[in-house]
Amino acid sequence: MISPSQVEAMIQAALPDAQVNVQSQDGEHFDVTVVSSQFANKGLVQQHQLVYRAVQQAMSSEAIHALALKTYTPESWQTTSQS
Repeated sequence: MISPSQVEAMIQAALPDAQVNVQSQDGEHFDVTVVSSQFANKGLVQQHQLVYRAVQQAMSSEAIHALALKTYTPESWQTTSQS
């Protein structure tokens, strides 16, 4: 089993400027919100691919069963968090 803090560390290693919030009730299903300037000028699929690459090893070993992602640039996060 993998902890939310371990998932967070994997994502931050790949996206050093990222603000990451990871929630899990069971250690297998994770709700992840990532805010990173590296998402600028990338589509949603490309943003998610960056995060999936960061946790690829944990997913391939089935330590992570499901990952629900929300990704934002700092600008889009600011707009979202104000509404």
